Amino acid sequence: MSTSQVGTYEAAGVSLDAMDGLKDRIKAFAALTHGPEVLDGGGGFAGLFAMGKYADPVLVASTDGVGTKLKVAAQLGHFEGVGQDLVTLNVNDILTKGARPLFFLDYMSFTAFDEHRLEMLMRGIVWGCREAGCALIGGETAQLPGVYSASDFDLAGFVVGVAERDNLLDANGVIPGDRLIGIPSSGVHTNGFSLVRRVFNLDENPSALFRPWPGLERNLGDELMVRHRGYFTMLEPHLGSIKALSHITGGGLPGKMPASLPAGVAAEFQLGSWTAPPIFDAIQKAGDVSDDEMFRVFNMGLGMVAVCDDEGANSMLADLDDAVEVGRIVEQQGRERVVFREG
Repeated sequence: MSTSQVGTYEAAGVSLDAMDGLKDRIKAFAALTHGPEVLDGGGGFAGLFAMGKYADPVLVASTDGVGTKLKVAAQLGHFEGVGQDLVTLNVNDILTKGARPLFFLDYMSFTAFDEHRLEMLMRGIVWGCREAGCALIGGETAQLPGVYSASDFDLAGFVVGVAERDNLLDANGVIPGDRLIGIPSSGVHTNGFSLVRRVFNLDENPSALFRPWPGLERNLGDELMVRHRGYFTMLEPHLGSIKALSHITGGGLPGKMPASLPAGVAAEFQLGSWTAPPIFDAIQKAGDVSDDEMFRVFNMGLGMVAVCDDEGANSMLADLDDAVEVGRIVEQQGRERVVFREG
């Protein structure tokens, strides 16, 4: 190799020409999510968004990634779903504060540039933004040779939403006797995949993803890639009657519910009041995982839990087909903030 060949970015593993060629395509994807609030759809160093008229607006922001579900997606070659997951999980997080999503930004990084993979991820991100009604106004795509193995990549997202200050959800109004209304999850969502990959030995035996698994109606891979359910559209009409919301992700009910509780109370869940998707039973049996560990790692069938008074609870149960009452708020006894009672 000549000196001139060595001294190029291309030789170092980064293709500027390939990345430049994608800019117009990425802009076209993003434009599918734009309304009049997006002031400059042409790209550049930063996105511009007109927030609109609010009396006393509070911006609500969140950032997260889809974790090692990415490795399963890469093994299957299915990337649209994790792109959509990326938007959904972040929008769900700001929903817990009563916020409406305004705009979204993404970050993708690869060792080797893969046009097909990037396009599928972008399609999923656009689907997620359109479902939630937010605009994709910017992002970053990077090549990082030497940071990841050849087939690995990383994906992160950032959402900004808004709520009137008087309408923000917090835990202050939650009292004993309030009811817990659960909205089912669609499956594993995007948490616990390091344990999932271990119990099914997917790093050593990825072929298991393409086979039926006892107790599942689909191949294991199809079941694991079921998209993270979005809750904004269904719950937005009920925000005025919800006291607190908890998005059940990593940490499960014991890890996430305390953020929706004031001091001195606990969330009491009635086991048997909801049905967990069969994938959780398959995971537990494959890895001989204890009940406590399952509840600490996975959502166990509840993707979102709302705390409501009687009127709000009755309204949700009447309006939402799959909402179910799963417990009550009780006075705290000891140190436990989340307790489980047998049905």
